[in-house]
Amino acid sequence: MNADFSTTLLKWYQEYGRDLPWRQTHDPYAIWLSEIILQQTQVKQGWDYWTRFMHRWSTVEALASATEDEVLREWQGLGYYSRARNLHFAAKQIVAMGHFPDTLEDIKKLKGVGDYTAAAIASFAFGIPAAVVDGNVYRVLARHFGIDTPINTTEGKKLFAAMAQELLPAGQSPSSVVLPPSSQYNQAIMDFGAIQCTPASPNCMFCPLIESCIAFRENRVAELPVKLKTLKVTERHLSYIYIKCNGETAIHRRGPGDIWQGLWEPLLVDEQQLSQFSHHYSLRLVKKGVKHVLTHRVLFADFYLLETTTKPTLPNDYVWILESDIDNYALPRLIEIMIEHITSKI
Repeated sequence: MNADFSTTLLKWYQEYGRDLPWRQTHDPYAIWLSEIILQQTQVKQGWDYWTRFMHRWSTVEALASATEDEVLREWQGLGYYSRARNLHFAAKQIVAMGHFPDTLEDIKKLKGVGDYTAAAIASFAFGIPAAVVDGNVYRVLARHFGIDTPINTTEGKKLFAAMAQELLPAGQSPSSVVLPPSSQYNQAIMDFGAIQCTPASPNCMFCPLIESCIAFRENRVAELPVKLKTLKVTERHLSYIYIKCNGETAIHRRGPGDIWQGLWEPLLVDEQQLSQFSHHYSLRLVKKGVKHVLTHRVLFADFYLLETTTKPTLPNDYVWILESDIDNYALPRLIEIMIEHITSKI
């Protein structure tokens, strides 16, 4: 039965698999870059970023020699900026090693590389028979085999990892150009989950696995996979003042231990500081209560504009730059929205 499952997926993949540029190469750098970008990003959006990164830094040595600011700026808009910082750090690790790590254990030593990403790189770049287990794989296996063990528990992770490894087809690649069956299968099951066995409205009526799918037979497709709700979402309120002073504005770089580490933002004030600025300057409320959703937080931001000919006294970590140069700095998406609002109001 397991062999039938794997064979069916491989046949489906030959006809419907996605033609992605990082699948046209065995270059571990290109594959690693794609996997980091796609960790929290859909393929449609990530494709453009991968292309830009590869064009600007075509080798891991080139990426390692870039500054963190340059990498964050190129990453802007993708979110989860720790990925970009880890990517840059890992590039330096690889250069220090003298080569891209080519074993599963060594790949896992790279900053920002977990079990799934390591397996993907090992499988797609080096043909190592390591099973990938991402959200698509969890969904396909849970539905087809009727597994209701929560995927975000220790028990669930072990169960699905063992099953995924067991389902890998055996055999070696007949050449250095073609991926071995295990690697093709990894790509097949991920694409099957992304295209066929989707989270909502899966195409069950035209599924090649419909006859053996337990979830379909038991009318449990919408119930699987099971995931325990453990995420607590909190709200946070922010007040920003964008200062315009003789063609310049003030920004500072966010430090560690909070959201948007390493990115730049205009003057961030608390209630007392806002009151003080309002007392001494004529502030203009541009937009109130702008909602911005992150994974663990929902942000509500108020945007103020201060137009002055005299630079106010600011904390030492703020720097004055030409407004026309602000695009050269990596900004959180919320600050991009702020600038868009301010520009449209002037």
